[in-house]
Amino acid sequence: MAKDEQKQENGNEKPANNYIKFTGMGFQMIATIGLFTYAGYKIDESAHHATKWVTAVLSLVGVFVSLYLVIRSVKN
Repeated sequence: MAKDEQKQENGNEKPANNYIKFTGMGFQMIATIGLFTYAGYKIDESAHHATKWVTAVLSLVGVFVSLYLVIRSVKN
């Protein structure tokens, strides 16, 4: 029997807790991507780049980091 099935049978974990957990992951993704994008924007701004390539690269890094964090937390 899987751990999730045991928790549901014992009543230790409620569906509302899952809702809160997954909502929190969404906000975590937004914060991570936003932080990386802001850092890239500030680097581009201080370096006076005509093309905002650092912002684009760090935005993509933020997406991959946030996906990694979500996948890691869903596995648990």
